[in-house]
Amino acid sequence: MKVLLLGKNGQVGWELQRSLAPLGELVALDRHSTLAGGGCGDLNDLDGLRETVTRLRPDVIVNAAAHTAVDKAESEPELARTLNATAPGVLAEAAQAVGALLVHYSTDYVFDGSDTVPWTEDAVADPLNVYGQTKLEGEQLIAASGARHLIFRTSWVYAVRGGNFAKTMLRLAQERERLTVIDDQFGAPTGAELIADVTAHAVRQTLRDDARCGTYHLAAADETTWNGYARFVLETARALQPGLALKAQEVAPVPTSAFPTPARRPLNSRLNTARLRGAFGLNLPHWQHGVRRMLAEIL
Repeated sequence: MKVLLLGKNGQVGWELQRSLAPLGELVALDRHSTLAGGGCGDLNDLDGLRETVTRLRPDVIVNAAAHTAVDKAESEPELARTLNATAPGVLAEAAQAVGALLVHYSTDYVFDGSDTVPWTEDAVADPLNVYGQTKLEGEQLIAASGARHLIFRTSWVYAVRGGNFAKTMLRLAQERERLTVIDDQFGAPTGAELIADVTAHAVRQTLRDDARCGTYHLAAADETTWNGYARFVLETARALQPGLALKAQEVAPVPTSAFPTPARRPLNSRLNTARLRGAFGLNLPHWQHGVRRMLAEIL
């Protein structure tokens, strides 16, 4: 079996290189990658993407590349649309042509955050920002292509590799005695490692049974706010490294309105994962488990 991975150096893509390798021959590309004789891994090169799929004829295509700069997308909507909508649509058409399974990642930002319960896959999508709008368009183009596909909506993604919220909180806590962190946005911090492992598990099962194709919500269990997340990070860091020089003695709760941003964020990013757990026989760990493990690695 041959697996084509796009976005190999992103947070999720880096972990996917590990989790997908046992499935078969893995061809991992980033936006700078080119293939001898033609083809590339750049989502902004639509003809190059088509040629890559046509030349490689993979059994599985995993697209972990995207325009993820939420605020920046507001000022460059066309680029965001190309990377998040048009390119996934092209990949889906190419996957359909060669008979490949397409795996794609979407976001809780397809919802407006107005409800107070976890969003199900069938809930009405109504994005608040360009990023969410373009990710939803990508989902719709994939579904319309007729290609076999798995779309995983996830949220609050972090990884050991690269920057993340926890690292920012640790840095600020070493500089300031008081932090102010939003407490009216709810979600579940979800590790790239978990997303990658679930992806590999789901791909194996879906290749055996096409009935499992579709859209799923993938997030760690339980919920918190950004404020609760920050407090957990600092408490855990102090427990893991008692000598760590953290000045912060308070993590004060503030509303979203205290930090205006170009892109509006949904207040409710809770995702109902019952469909995923039922379809693939999974138990998703509580968000604290992954964050604690990540902190143990970086401290």
